[in-house]
Amino acid sequence: MIDDDVVAHICASTGLPPTDAARVVGDVLAYYAEPAEAFVRRRHSQLRSAGLQNPEIFVRIRSELAGRLVAAPELSERQVRRIVYG
Repeated sequence: MIDDDVVAHICASTGLPPTDAARVVGDVLAYYAEPAEAFVRRRHSQLRSAGLQNPEIFVRIRSELAGRLVAAPELSERQVRRIVYG
């Protein structure tokens, strides 16, 4: 779901028309909706293609994950309840 206030802010700050701003917001939301597992697999493949070896890749991915927003896993009601009540 794209927030109209965010689109309006992007329009005002960049001069983009609303349709382009909405597309940009949608692209950014899709980027950050990537689950951690998918991010790890994608980055591992990219870094291997760049010639890096696994020990260096794993350190790098851990560092990137620490500073990256990732999609929360989908939780069942039971899992939510266990988080709340232990």
